[in-house]
Amino acid sequence: MTEDKSNNSTQTTTEKATKPADSSVDTPKTDGQDTPEVKKVTRRKKVKRAVPYGQVHIYASFNNTIVTFTDPSGGALSASSSGACGFRGSKKGTAYAAQVAAEKAGQIAQQQFGFAKADVYVKGIGLGRESAIRTINGLGITVESIKDVTGVAHGGVRPRKARRV
Repeated sequence: MTEDKSNNSTQTTTEKATKPADSSVDTPKTDGQDTPEVKKVTRRKKVKRAVPYGQVHIYASFNNTIVTFTDPSGGALSASSSGACGFRGSKKGTAYAAQVAAEKAGQIAQQQFGFAKADVYVKGIGLGRESAIRTINGLGITVESIKDVTGVAHGGVRPRKARRV
């Protein structure tokens, strides 16, 4: 019942295959010169996408205001919020903070994408609703339409069952 396990666990050193130096690393070929040849990689210039018409989504809550510029299908181009502009605490919910956030996002959209006309979608009941729209109009972006997409209560959820005493 007792076997000698020492024969199974030991391997001979001649079984180990000796490999030449790592062949995956190629040394650069030189023609008698000290510096190797360096291939230049040509990169294409990134084409700037022109989006002259799109949508502006403004989410105005009591605590923050988020302004997002999108293309007509809804893909985000630029965005900013009161918190991202450096406002903290209760100052994030103010109309001035919304104005600064709309200005920052609008300038990025104009400079990078040539944004000129917009449909504005406003959601929420915060103080930054109107000031953000006025700022967008003041940047030179033509406001085509303004639509309020704030959610409306519909009677709430199903009430609990009556308590039996």
